[in-house]
Amino acid sequence: MNRKFLIKRPSITEKATRLNEEGKYVFIVEPHATKNEIRKAVKEQYKVDVTQVNIVMIPPKKRRFRGLVGLRGGYRKAIVTLKDKQKIDIE
Repeated sequence: MNRKFLIKRPSITEKATRLNEEGKYVFIVEPHATKNEIRKAVKEQYKVDVTQVNIVMIPPKKRRFRGLVGLRGGYRKAIVTLKDKQKIDIE
């Protein structure tokens, strides 16, 4: 798959914003993406050097609607650490 499509979107939450101050950025990525593929995709898209990539799998959750039980889809989150003094403008 093309690296351009591995990163779905940046995660802009309170916790992710706090991590941005430490040089860490959170992205929602494709479920099959590996750490090396994510590292290369971030380097290509944002022109920064990545030192570390951590992956978190968010499992699906049960949801009820009108008496029926369904699932809200899970997703995969990547926490990317950049080299010192580098930033990504995410807004």
